[in-house]
Amino acid sequence: MRKVLFICLGNICRSPMAEMILKELVRRKHLESEYYISSCGISNEEEGNDIYLFAKKKLIDEDIPVEPRKARQMTQKDIDFYDDILVMEQYMRDMILDLFHVEQPDKVQMLSSTNITDPWYHGDFDASYHEIYDACQKYLDTRKSYQRIC
Repeated sequence: MRKVLFICLGNICRSPMAEMILKELVRRKHLESEYYISSCGISNEEEGNDIYLFAKKKLIDEDIPVEPRKARQMTQKDIDFYDDILVMEQYMRDMILDLFHVEQPDKVQMLSSTNITDPWYHGDFDASYHEIYDACQKYLDTRKSYQRIC
């Protein structure tokens, strides 16, 4: 089973959106038994809070199921447990590599080739949704191609 963790700043917008999107893409392809997917934040400022209302609304509008959840901060246990740690911005990857003992730095990667902008600040949840959806689809396609080769 591939264990995937999405990371954003507070774990209320981008990373839970990515978590729910990838879970739905995996479900649609009947691959649930092959993936364990979660999310957290690098900050503790939103710890315990649910997904941000406008992020949740956007997912629902796109027919992406939203599971109950609470924001949490990343820990060293996450580094040890997850196979793929996918961050929304380059500075987050740099911070994780600086703060945590990461024996395999390649497991911490950008979700997209560019930073995924934070809708909390720019308010464009449509744009963030599409960036995240496309990146999750690409991730899943890449993983399936890799699994066929191995």
